[in-house]
Amino acid sequence: MNRVQAILGILASLLVVQTTFTVGELYSQEMAGTMHEHPTGVACDDVPPGQERPEFGCFNIATEKGLQFPQPPVYWHIRTFANRDAAEAAKSATGIVVEEDGRVWLSEFGARDLLVKGGQPIAIVGPLQLPAAKSYTAVLSYAVMRPGDRSRVHTHPGPEGWYMIVGEQCLETPEGAHRAKAGETMTVQPNVPMELSITGTVLRKSLVLVMHDSSQPRGIPSQWKPTRACSQ
Repeated sequence: MNRVQAILGILASLLVVQTTFTVGELYSQEMAGTMHEHPTGVACDDVPPGQERPEFGCFNIATEKGLQFPQPPVYWHIRTFANRDAAEAAKSATGIVVEEDGRVWLSEFGARDLLVKGGQPIAIVGPLQLPAAKSYTAVLSYAVMRPGDRSRVHTHPGPEGWYMIVGEQCLETPEGAHRAKAGETMTVQPNVPMELSITGTVLRKSLVLVMHDSSQPRGIPSQWKPTRACSQ
């Protein structure tokens, strides 16, 4: 009887040890999941209507198709308005009105001296060098990313432009590192492999525009290997 009790005692001890290890392991995994890990491979995504948008990321907020420009290059004109009605009244047939970051934004596309009435002028982004195409699609995105976050390595079949609302970013291409901070703009030409890194110490928010051949996808992954020049 004593021997049986001793064996049962050993088994019970082993069970307690195993249970303690499993709980501890799960706790460690949970804690690891709550720690901030800088995401890499971020891409601008569509968020279906009615679905809550994540706190951080890049989100496609408007698309204008069938654009044609007789005289490239094209410039992206950005203005803000007191309310959406005023922006809608001022916009052209191909203009885009969005509400982000507590403001109403109007985007118009055309020549550098394009006349846009009303509102507060914010920036003119360009020149955007368009490849030959029958028509173009403009995809406007809004990005909120943290210092240390990085995009996927990718290319676009058309130019990309940024207006920096707040924060800092660095774009690495085969030509090197290109940096922009709040209030500044940045562009990159078509078919250039790139990786975007969020630098500085504060949250970065920006408006992003890709204008591409309507017959092609907005962007594709690239096998190009960055040198991490933005970390230097």
